[in-house]
Amino acid sequence: EVAAFIQQMVKEHDYDREALRDILGQAQIKRSIIDLISKPAEKTLTWAEYRRIFLTRERTGAGARFWEQNRVALESVSRETGVPVEIIVGIIGVETYFGRITGGHRVLDALATLAFSYPPRSAFFRKELEQFLLLVREEDMRAGDAFGSYAGAMGRPQFMPSSYRAYAVDSTGDGKRDIWNDWTDVAGSVANYFLEHGWQSGEEVVAQATLGHAWRGPRPEPKNTLKASQTVGALSRKGVMFMTDLPEDSRGELLAYEGDSGVEYWVGFHNFFVITRYNRSVMYALAAYQLGASIAGKVNAHAS
Repeated sequence: EVAAFIQQMVKEHDYDREALRDILGQAQIKRSIIDLISKPAEKTLTWAEYRRIFLTRERTGAGARFWEQNRVALESVSRETGVPVEIIVGIIGVETYFGRITGGHRVLDALATLAFSYPPRSAFFRKELEQFLLLVREEDMRAGDAFGSYAGAMGRPQFMPSSYRAYAVDSTGDGKRDIWNDWTDVAGSVANYFLEHGWQSGEEVVAQATLGHAWRGPRPEPKNTLKASQTVGALSRKGVMFMTDLPEDSRGELLAYEGDSGVEYWVGFHNFFVITRYNRSVMYALAAYQLGASIAGKVNAHAS
């Protein structure tokens, strides 16, 4: 399989065969990586448990300090892209705790392990390994020096190699797309990711909801719904009670989460599902949104 992969890289990308053999020869297949990807937190924790990881006083405080320290860059990127600072900060806070936790696995080991020793998703990770090797060549990187998550996500925004190549931007104008060390490039890259996936500037993201007296049928159970199949008007007519300024024909979806005091309901709008493109989990999207909102509240309170 490795030999066939090398042949494909040589044929399709004119990659140097000996360089590939040298790089892949350094890769270590690790059982610990397979164990980690087999039980991600989004699939093993309830919403209440998952939320408690990210919505803490400490992380909110760190986010407020991060915002203040990088205010000029963050607000500049937000003005240029229409993606709010709180969304950018919420993503970085959930992904890497503002750069504190970027992963301790060599990206080469993670991608090689999952590409060749994890059949359920081997096709996906072989494509990511291909993208990583192209990135190594394009950015003149040393393959063994890149560290990230057990799934091969890299840098402060935790981009997969394909996302790095497609969406990372040089916001500083220095000729480099540095998502490892440059917060301006990190913020610009996160915002560009959302922009490229259809973020609508100025639109609401999500609203808390209750089921009114008009609701008929069984109450929705928590599940990972990744698409808005309803409209604001249709949900209201079904008895879902929530507040929004969006027009009735705007897309929306009723979401259920297992909270501390039972099931809680939210309505996700278009921008909410753009967040799920970053990580395909409704728990992730709500956690990132709430963390960003909490940080924004602390920053605004301090300013006033």
